[in-house]
Amino acid sequence: MIIVNTKNYLEEKELKSLIKKIEKTNKNVIVAVPAIYLKEISKNTKLNIYAQHLDPVLYETTTGAVIPKMIKKMNVKGSLINHSEYQLLLGEIKIIVEQCKKYDLKSIVCASDLREVKQIIKFNPTAIAFEDPKLISSGKSITKHNPKMIKKFVKLLEKTNIVPLCGAGISTKEDIKAAEDLGCKGVLIASAVAKKGKVEILK
Repeated sequence: MIIVNTKNYLEEKELKSLIKKIEKTNKNVIVAVPAIYLKEISKNTKLNIYAQHLDPVLYETTTGAVIPKMIKKMNVKGSLINHSEYQLLLGEIKIIVEQCKKYDLKSIVCASDLREVKQIIKFNPTAIAFEDPKLISSGKSITKHNPKMIKKFVKLLEKTNIVPLCGAGISTKEDIKAAEDLGCKGVLIASAVAKKGKVEILK
């Protein structure tokens, strides 16, 4: 499983161009795009499109919130949750994961330490992505700079159905392979693809 988080690096025209390149390179890649582009992107690609964030609200009588029911109608397949650049409280994560299950959406919850991982496991999301905040967008791969922690993370998920992922500084094919060798079933990638355009690493 490879998830490309485009963050807010690209405006619509550039984003559509990148999506086409990714689709030609690897049709199994998941792409997380800004909420404002979800509908337009999801209807014009065969790739699985995810939201970058969802809000922990249960009711439609809210303003400005992005909710699971809303993205489901856009043919969006899931969402990142609790990214280090948009962190949530544990209770909020629980609400969002439960709402994702209700609307048959995949939930990828990010975690920055093992203590947080242990709490998130209780919510049984689709996947947990272990990321070292210090390495995000650094070009320094978590697989090289924190492999022992990744192994401990993977071990925590061994007796669950939760998919172990890792991210932060993933920039090359070798980084992706290293994550697999450490026990992860996939990676989160952002700047290497969305900012630098290195779609070839997705093959």
